[in-house]
Amino acid sequence: MRKVLEIRDVDMVFTSGFGGRVRKTALRNMTLAVGGERPSITAIVGESGSGKTTLTRLLLGFQKPTSGTIRYGGKDVASMSRQELAVFRREVQAIFQDPFDAFNPFYRIDHPLLTPLRSFGLASSRREAYAIIERSLEAVGLRPAETLGKYPHELSGGQRQRVMIARALSVSPSIILADEPVSMVDASLRSTILELLHRLNRESGISLVYVTHDLTTAFQIAETIVVLYGGSIMEVGTAEEVIRNPRHPYSQALIAAVPSPDPDVPWNLDEEGDSADSVGASPIGCPFSTRCPHVMPVCRERTPALYRTDATRAAACFLHERPETATAAAIQEAASESTTDTMAAVA
Repeated sequence: MRKVLEIRDVDMVFTSGFGGRVRKTALRNMTLAVGGERPSITAIVGESGSGKTTLTRLLLGFQKPTSGTIRYGGKDVASMSRQELAVFRREVQAIFQDPFDAFNPFYRIDHPLLTPLRSFGLASSRREAYAIIERSLEAVGLRPAETLGKYPHELSGGQRQRVMIARALSVSPSIILADEPVSMVDASLRSTILELLHRLNRESGISLVYVTHDLTTAFQIAETIVVLYGGSIMEVGTAEEVIRNPRHPYSQALIAAVPSPDPDVPWNLDEEGDSADSVGASPIGCPFSTRCPHVMPVCRERTPALYRTDATRAAACFLHERPETATAAAIQEAASESTTDTMAAVA
């Protein structure tokens, strides 16, 4: 039975200065869920400073939230026993942005592939470990004979990134958090790696959290898109709905900022407003209020809830205020059920 990784009612506040007088809210009132019996692909989208990295670190258990809980299989990660934490570390894996920095240049590529198998006791002998590694490398399209025994600098960026995926795959995870996995590779390799991740979801039953600033690749791979700004969820829904008909003004601005392939069409990117460093500084009101073209007084006085605009969509905007609210996790579940019904109808 595959477990669910949940983040419930989480706030993350960083303090600095004498006595912690300087406070910055990195995440607020965050509720998400990934994993479970039906493997899914959720994209976390937002610009720099939106809270994507903080959210990723919380989901991996690298940081503890200021308030709220991170739960895996119904258990609070912060209070897990050593044995339970080892299971969590094995079943929830990460693929990081830079495939070169992830490797120690003094070790051959075999070392980072063998280490998790030894740490988790997944191989009783060196021969068995290499058999697992070779299967994992072949699964990501690499030839073991041309990969093993080499140093990281002897592999291309695309090869190193696929080794990272093979490393995660070798321990049989349930969930993979992929943090900008294609931003450091050539454009020609992006579709290959995205297709590989999609295939792992489809054939191996692995749920993916795809963290990115790139709406194009998010639309290409994800079932559900969660749009972050200033540490808050602005909009959540199926990829089709969010990209083709965004409800929140920030989502609309992100879509409008995507360059057109037509060179005569200007790049509609508003450079005014807050910098990434100031995003999320205020704990009151909508974090997008200083840049929103539709701002109202209430936007600076109260924090909007996630208002359910459609069966599989919600937006945190007073333009869509209504009695029915929802959590991102509830929208994710509804979107997953909708996708399952659509696939069944097509079949």
